[in-house]
Amino acid sequence: MVKAYLRYEAASSFGVIVSTDCNITYDNSGKYLLAAALEKLGVWHVRQGVCTKTLAPSPSSSTRGPSLAVTAIASSPSSLVACGYADGAVRIWDIEKGTCETTLNGHKSAVTVLRYNKLGSVLASGSQDCDIILWDVIGEAGLFRLQGHRNQVTDLLFLDSGKKLVSSSKDKFLRVWDLETQHCVQIVSGHHSEIWSIDVDPDERYLVTGSADPELRFYSINNTVSDKKSGVEKMESDIDNGTAPVPNKWEILKFFGDIPRKTKKRVSMVRFNKPGNLLACLESGNTVEFFDVLDESESRRKAKKRIKRKEKKTVKGKAETAENGNPNVEVQESSEFLVTVSDVFQSQAQLLKTIKKTICSISFCPITQKGARPTLALSLSDSSLRMYLIGDMSKPSAAIELQGHRSDVRSVTLSSDNTLLMSTSSDAVKIWNPSTGSCLRTIASDYGLCAIFAPGNKYAIVGTKKGKLEIVDVLSGTCLDTVEAHGGSVQSIVATPDGFVTGSADKDVKFWEYQTTQKPDQAVKHLTVSPVRNLKMNDDVVAVAVSPEGKHIAVALMDCTMKVFFLDSLKFFLTLYGHKLPVLCMDISSDGDLIVSGSGDKNIKIWGLDFGDCHKSLFAHDDNVEAVKFVKNTHYFFTAGRDRKVKYWDADKFELLLTLEGHHSAVLCLALSNRGDFLLTGSNDRSIRRWDRTEEPFFIEEEREKRLEELLEYGMENDSEKHLSKEEVPEEGAVALTGKKTEETVTAADSIMEALDMAEEERKRIAQNEEEKSKGRVADFRPNILMLGLSPSDYVLKSVSSVHTNDLEQALLALPFSDCLRILSCCKDWVALRDKVELVGRIVTILLPIHHNQLTSTVSARPIVTLLKDILHARVKECKDTIGFNLAAMDHLKQLMAAKSDAPFRDAKRKLLEIRTQYSQKAEAGRRTKDEKRKKKKQKKIDDGHVWS
Repeated sequence: MVKAYLRYEAASSFGVIVSTDCNITYDNSGKYLLAAALEKLGVWHVRQGVCTKTLAPSPSSSTRGPSLAVTAIASSPSSLVACGYADGAVRIWDIEKGTCETTLNGHKSAVTVLRYNKLGSVLASGSQDCDIILWDVIGEAGLFRLQGHRNQVTDLLFLDSGKKLVSSSKDKFLRVWDLETQHCVQIVSGHHSEIWSIDVDPDERYLVTGSADPELRFYSINNTVSDKKSGVEKMESDIDNGTAPVPNKWEILKFFGDIPRKTKKRVSMVRFNKPGNLLACLESGNTVEFFDVLDESESRRKAKKRIKRKEKKTVKGKAETAENGNPNVEVQESSEFLVTVSDVFQSQAQLLKTIKKTICSISFCPITQKGARPTLALSLSDSSLRMYLIGDMSKPSAAIELQGHRSDVRSVTLSSDNTLLMSTSSDAVKIWNPSTGSCLRTIASDYGLCAIFAPGNKYAIVGTKKGKLEIVDVLSGTCLDTVEAHGGSVQSIVATPDGFVTGSADKDVKFWEYQTTQKPDQAVKHLTVSPVRNLKMNDDVVAVAVSPEGKHIAVALMDCTMKVFFLDSLKFFLTLYGHKLPVLCMDISSDGDLIVSGSGDKNIKIWGLDFGDCHKSLFAHDDNVEAVKFVKNTHYFFTAGRDRKVKYWDADKFELLLTLEGHHSAVLCLALSNRGDFLLTGSNDRSIRRWDRTEEPFFIEEEREKRLEELLEYGMENDSEKHLSKEEVPEEGAVALTGKKTEETVTAADSIMEALDMAEEERKRIAQNEEEKSKGRVADFRPNILMLGLSPSDYVLKSVSSVHTNDLEQALLALPFSDCLRILSCCKDWVALRDKVELVGRIVTILLPIHHNQLTSTVSARPIVTLLKDILHARVKECKDTIGFNLAAMDHLKQLMAAKSDAPFRDAKRKLLEIRTQYSQKAEAGRRTKDEKRKKKKQKKIDDGHVWS
């Protein structure tokens, strides 16, 4: 009989606040901060400091672990948030409902940047595959793909009411794309290194770029929106010669100037705040530099003062030159003044710096109260979030940091009743509820490498890198005492029936017992420990294991061997050797028959403790085996490795049962419950994951077949990627299709072909039945039950309609030409349905360009195309008329509602503000004219009184 096992599945993960390789952003209300935590998107309430929602995709066989990591976030004007993932997918979430609205597949590599347009109807995504894809958020489909960059796309932004798109890349170029004509209209060079970030002020006057160059480069924007908002072109002229440039309608970005930065590190991110009066520049490291952005009138005023100072110096120099007897020197009058980049952008003296922590991302709060200072949120490399008020950056106004570890999780330990979990890292010991994942206590500590709970679970012992033992009170969350235990780091702590054992790098194995003492200044007794015995080894101790019945103790040494002693007498029993690299972990089964060791040579060995023979050596992981644990009262065991995987084994059959994937970095430790119903793992990615045993049985053969299928699919994907990489590089500014081939698109194509074949057979049966009826034979026609009582055309329509909008393009691409002809012939019936006109239009616009040559050369296809041309145009016009009528009706209703409300008063207020603005502009122009006249008179008097005039 084939043996069945129970499956373990991922249940939860906790301990990470924010990932280091993804940006953070506020939502449109400014109440919530959106931060990626590995594959999750955390929605943090800024004032309360609580994670209100956690949004995570459901893992599938094809996307697990690191491929699900969130790499980019963008917030829309509504409640929708777009997330880009490491596998190239883009998911759009509704943070109010907490649901995934749609998944958009198009990129072949990790998504690096996402940007919404102002209305939130179009989303632009850039990726490591050098492509930019424009997505229709409402239609949940791709619009087109823009190709032209030769390296990773680093940032995107929309200009001119979403009609143009600017992209930056590691190829040192800026590209300006016209989204209406879908081509690149301008390529901006001049950077000497990779461009990492770009941004534009809200009025679209200036665009700033950040790179590894020692200065920030600024560009003025020439588009319809900026021309209407301000006379930017009037202020600008050629910086080199001071003459007005020849206008060029294709020159959207024009170099305005550069400002040197205070530090020499590369720029990671540049962002304007929402009012546009402040620019933040995050530099790679721990510094944020701020620049004040002056408006048009202030920058003009500053330019006037600068030119006056220059004129005074010029007049003074002219007089000195005349005195020296050089009459040929002439000084030109500056009737027009030039606003330079230093007149608009002014560097602040104060910098925002963090100590020993790298700033990964910044985000301005979009809502600022009247008279209040703007708020800047930071994500730090120690997995924490901080908020600062601009102007008071000595300390953060709020911080979110206690809910997770700030460094690698080095050990995890469960209490005896499985109700508490203790984890250690470089600076803290944390106590968790393993069921809910909530952090109960955070205790400051040295670098903890291992830990155990003392009997009763009130106290815990932590072994540190400095060779000390810390005694922790779990209830109060304090460190009671520190004991100098070893001369080297404490590598392992294992419980014994009468105390515990520690193994250290100082070549000692020490045995300890628990005691209670009361200090004079304390009213309550507390736990202490004292050494009882000492076992000296001939090399550094890496790991220690004690058999559950208390008979043997095994010690793993740096010389790649394991030595087994009797626990009571410490008499030598066995030496186990065979590993090529040091043994990093080991465990003994509950019955004391087997010992399993994991090593740096990537192998695990199963040994018998009776004679010390090696039963089996198995290649376990693609990197070091870091932890191994037996399930209690069984010969099943788990291993964890630096290859980010956790594996489940049968030590009797020497078989791999399951592979658990989910961690994004090396798995360093694991802990099993007493009953084996759940497993906890800690990792380099700072997360702790829980895996629960389910009631679902599985068999070894089935799992082996699944693994082989996954390897085959992975090999096919690699082959296709190699084939694609050998293809020609796309042309400058090329446009391509948006989708990519996935399992869903292949399945959709198969279902459409199956529906077409079934519909064809049904049509033949119907025609045969009609022929028999015409001959006078009474035939009872029974329709195919699989078609659910639908006609052949309706059944195909049902199959096509069930395909996701984003997958339709790739599904139709996979169909052969004969099936495409059959679909086009069905389209003439579907056009009559009012709600399917859009679908028919999409199908026709996809199929006609692809199969244009075959359609024009196939005689039987011409009548279908001609008929569709006549019908489809009329139906689309009807739909457009209906939509236009509905829009006009809604505008009329809006006017009626406005007439009944206080809208006229609001309109009057707006008109009053417009009139005041016009008057102020006229007054400014009048003052400017008077100043110019006064300046000319003054200059004339100076010239008239000069000796050479």
